[in-house]
Amino acid sequence: MHEDFAFVDELVPGLRWDAKYATWDNFTGKPVDGYLVNRIAGTRALCAALTRVQEKAESLGFGLLLWDGYRPQRAVNCFLRWAQQPEDGRTKARHYPNINRAEMFEKGYVAAKSGHSRGSTVDLTLYHLDTGELAPMGGDHDVMDPLSHHGAPGLTATEAGNRRRLRSLMEECGFRPYACEWWHYTLENEPYPDTYFDFPVA
Repeated sequence: MHEDFAFVDELVPGLRWDAKYATWDNFTGKPVDGYLVNRIAGTRALCAALTRVQEKAESLGFGLLLWDGYRPQRAVNCFLRWAQQPEDGRTKARHYPNINRAEMFEKGYVAAKSGHSRGSTVDLTLYHLDTGELAPMGGDHDVMDPLSHHGAPGLTATEAGNRRRLRSLMEECGFRPYACEWWHYTLENEPYPDTYFDFPVA
């Protein structure tokens, strides 16, 4: 691993994670190239900022659950190849019910050059510290649909409030949101804004 990167759980104690792309539970339906262990990595600057987010979240009764952080470029290339394959329907209903695979890139849900590969972008949500249950957000990770956009209509008051809470916490600690994905945030002052890394998460 690059010397300025670390496993997030080693620097942010108490963090929960489920590295979706290291598992079969993601929009491709199988583990993705470059994810050799179920761990979340990122720059040390990302870890420091997430420590601040976690402290603020805990004061409100919430913890952080991470789904992705650093993403090797080879994983992004894997997404590109997958998008060109014939539709098999295995993950469509859950992850991209109203578009086809190629439209994921056209509509901005997946990028050929991902901010994740720079090491300071994270996909995450909140959970209740007292029960361990995920905070309702009105949609799961990697649902490629307008439902996932910030300000999406049709959410309950609780779901909309939880999205606003997560966004407020992240912005207070130096992250910027991504309009199409309520779970996706990038560190404003990321240390490698022009570098797309490709070492595996191992």
